[in-house]
Amino acid sequence: MSVEGKVAVVTGGGSGIGQAAARLLAANGAKVVVADRNVEAAQAVAGSLVQAIAVRADVSRADDIRDLFQAVDDRFGRLDILVNNAGYGVAGTVVDLDEAEWDRLMSVNVRGMFLCSKHAIPLMFRSGGGSIVNTGSYTAMVAIPSRAAYVASKGAISSLTRAMALDHANQNIRVNCVAPGTIETPWFDPAFANSENPERFRQELSARCPMNRMGRPEEIAEAILWLASDRASFATGSVLTVDGGASIW
Repeated sequence: MSVEGKVAVVTGGGSGIGQAAARLLAANGAKVVVADRNVEAAQAVAGSLVQAIAVRADVSRADDIRDLFQAVDDRFGRLDILVNNAGYGVAGTVVDLDEAEWDRLMSVNVRGMFLCSKHAIPLMFRSGGGSIVNTGSYTAMVAIPSRAAYVASKGAISSLTRAMALDHANQNIRVNCVAPGTIETPWFDPAFANSENPERFRQELSARCPMNRMGRPEEIAEAILWLASDRASFATGSVLTVDGGASIW
């Protein structure tokens, strides 16, 4: 699944799924722009790759995203792949959640995807086309308790994926979504650390799917690579679920 010579932007590329995707794209020949609001993490990833740069970017801020894609244009003069991966979750029902928490999550998970795509698509079109891969979640199909804002944001991502795929198919721009299950990333580290019984907590997370384990970031990166590559040349508007079977229960 070569992406040799292509230019890829990965948001949230400093850790977890984003880091794994950046590494795999680079290993298959891509020039990678690692974007993250934690610039030190982005620099650490980019510094370990052959052809990569790090850019500090908060995806919820329009000025940051404008600067990000200007940096891509200035450095590489083209864009072939965008991995819209930045996002996070908060606990709470609609009753529990503070309005500011809801707004902040939506600004990152949904507005961030909108802003990145808004600036990436013209550059992709100028480059002759490209591929956008959005990181969604199996929770867009099967809700989990006390994660109302997160579930809602991932549902929006699935719908936005289909809308963009339809709008930009005639520009040779494919838009797809990968929907992971529960993946063991640094996002869970504080929860494990604060748990009275970390092993029991891990078992509870693993029990969300028939395979009875958490997924690995590298497993999601493989799906991202396929969707980003020309091997998926007839795939657009798709949601590829990689969740250990969690959504079939």
